[in-house]
Amino acid sequence: MQYKYDTVGTCSQQIIVDVEGDMIKKVEFIGGCSGNTQGVARLAEGRKIDEVIGLIDGIRCGYKPTSCPDQLAQALKKIKSA
Repeated sequence: MQYKYDTVGTCSQQIIVDVEGDMIKKVEFIGGCSGNTQGVARLAEGRKIDEVIGLIDGIRCGYKPTSCPDQLAQALKKIKSA
């Protein structure tokens, strides 16, 4: 199933996540730093939702209280609660 999450406080505007059961199949960031978001997306793909949340939840970008990886964790939490 595909989910769209509008990010808050980051350069990326949206994250599109395809999941099957508790597995992340594909992640696409809209906007943001291309190399970083592609790297985060590839590292998340093929992993379980809880594993990825545990790895990236709370990561900050400089002085900001969030980051693109953290926003992916927030998206995954929302997917879990749906």
